[in-house]
Amino acid sequence: MTSAIPFPATVIGLMSGTSADGVDAAILYTDGRAVVEAGESMFVPYDDALRADILALMCGVGDAKKVEQSITDVHIQAVNSLINKSNVLRETFSLVGFHGQTIRHAPSEGITVQIGDAARMARELGISVVADFRSADVKAGGQGAPLVPLYHAALAGKLAKPVMVVNIGGVSNATWIGDAGAIIGFDIGPGNALMDDWVFKHTGQRYDKDGQIAARGVADDAAVRAFLADPFFVAHAPKSLDRNHFGGVMEKLLHLSLEDGAATLTAMTAAAIGLSLSAVPVIPKQVLICGGGLKNAHLMGLLKACVNAPVDAVEAVGWDGDMLEAQAFAYLAARSVQGLPLSLPTTTGVYQPVTGGVFYPA
Repeated sequence: MTSAIPFPATVIGLMSGTSADGVDAAILYTDGRAVVEAGESMFVPYDDALRADILALMCGVGDAKKVEQSITDVHIQAVNSLINKSNVLRETFSLVGFHGQTIRHAPSEGITVQIGDAARMARELGISVVADFRSADVKAGGQGAPLVPLYHAALAGKLAKPVMVVNIGGVSNATWIGDAGAIIGFDIGPGNALMDDWVFKHTGQRYDKDGQIAARGVADDAAVRAFLADPFFVAHAPKSLDRNHFGGVMEKLLHLSLEDGAATLTAMTAAAIGLSLSAVPVIPKQVLICGGGLKNAHLMGLLKACVNAPVDAVEAVGWDGDMLEAQAFAYLAARSVQGLPLSLPTTTGVYQPVTGGVFYPA
């Protein structure tokens, strides 16, 4: 599409990942190319009932329309709260990049589903919205994920190459950035999803804070080796995952204690990330970690031991590890309305660079 918006512009990005814990909202001043200046950000959690409904919907159970409207309500609340927090006039904001909540991702079947009522959001906010970022890529033969690599590359312009960015959300994904604009993106394996599900099942807590439960346990090495035998790990990049791809893993750990199961699942996430370096052409000079997994001290310790490269939090280079994906969807919204590519053959496996997103005017 051709944009009537003057760029650089002030854009709000929204992200609710496969952990289904809530909405990250972030302000970005950007031209969708090299200009990326981060502003205020915030997190708005889903309540327990809505999170349960979302997780059930991922398994095909529940009222999708009802859940969609509840999700939209929280996202609208997040935008309004962020605008109030920023003390920036509403008229200053040109766009909202609304990822929506993924409930199914099966690109091999030509399916990727993110729910959220973007038209209502644009109407109620009085700000134009870009949504449905993944469908065009899948229709053009791509995996539809990951979509953040172009944003990572924009941020990494001055960093020593090659560098690798690993986002540990519900699913872990990687962006490898080399010299002369080379970019590779792919999903790695489970991130926090299995660990969170295990801890919730046994304790009712949403996650293992700081990895304290896993740190008290002993990982089942045989289970980790069996996990790494999944064909996904030898598939060539680009590749992507549905949250529930590894859903059967927990059933094989039911004989373990809470602590040993948490330790085993954490070791699986770390081992998958370590293995991911075999999928890139040159070992990176630095691996930068972002996403919720960054806060898991036990996981970060395992990564430093099993990743064959220096491992740091993205804060080491001045980025915000909590809000990187929300910022990315602000960046992608700015690219979308200018008709710029959101994905490349090396990031999603699409046949040629493609744009995407659907524009909903205020």
